[in-house]
Amino acid sequence: MTTPDPQPPTPESPDTPEPQFKDRVYRSPSGIAGGALLLAIMGWLGIDALVTGGGRTPWLALATLLLLVPPVTAFTLRPAVYANEQRLRVRNPFRVITLPWGTVEAFRSGYSNEVLDTVGGKYQVWAVPVSLRGRKRAARKEARGDTPGARRGRSPQSPQPAPVADGPVRAQGDQIMDELRELLEARGKDPRAQGEVSVRWAYEVAAPAAAGAVLLAILLAVG
Repeated sequence: MTTPDPQPPTPESPDTPEPQFKDRVYRSPSGIAGGALLLAIMGWLGIDALVTGGGRTPWLALATLLLLVPPVTAFTLRPAVYANEQRLRVRNPFRVITLPWGTVEAFRSGYSNEVLDTVGGKYQVWAVPVSLRGRKRAARKEARGDTPGARRGRSPQSPQPAPVADGPVRAQGDQIMDELRELLEARGKDPRAQGEVSVRWAYEVAAPAAAGAVLLAILLAVG
């Protein structure tokens, strides 16, 4: 009996998409912590007023919660950036912007982080705030040579020198923007990363806040 020769692998169709890596998700830990604290305080005060308040107090508490909870959630817990092989998705307080990598022109960092598209659009990246304090802290570490890979010399216990740092110390927000720039450079010309920019408004945030504002205005007007 003879063993059949192994067949060469069949080439994949050009229409077959490449496997996508899982989305990289970037968020602000300080924003999440601050938002959770604010929501806990508002929830405690609001529920107490709803349960124990008399007269119009429960209605005022309900209107105030409807008015304040959505914006607080939008500006603290909601912002996030999702990046994969095909596209960048920026979730801001009131909008979700989806940009295929081919439509991204550049990332810009100043007093805020922004993404620019190829047709002149500019979108702020809320989930990656600029921290001037973080930049100053990174600059101090760089000046001291206090880096994970900094050379610390020889000692009897450690005769080999520590490895030299690969680059300058960067603040966390600047590191994230550097990663996004690397993704843009790697994926921007890929045919599978082309398309059009999509912007969707977050009506799920605006509608409850508007309802709370209307209810509060009515209660104050008739009171």
